[in-house]
Amino acid sequence: MVPCIGHTRTRKGGTVQAELDEHPYETGRKVDDATFHALHIERYPFHGEWNYIIKPDSQT
Repeated sequence: MVPCIGHTRTRKGGTVQAELDEHPYETGRKVDDATFHALHIERYPFHGEWNYIIKPDSQT
């Protein structure tokens, strides 16, 4: 999957750098409802159940 991501280009010709992070991360962490609802999450049109955009406060 990393090579596929690495070949991504933006509409204006920007490139993406991707590398595999094999660091183990803690699982099972929970975010409280207030913190979660404060995020500006927008579902992406293609498979919005998996793909989404989190926008900063200044872009809402």
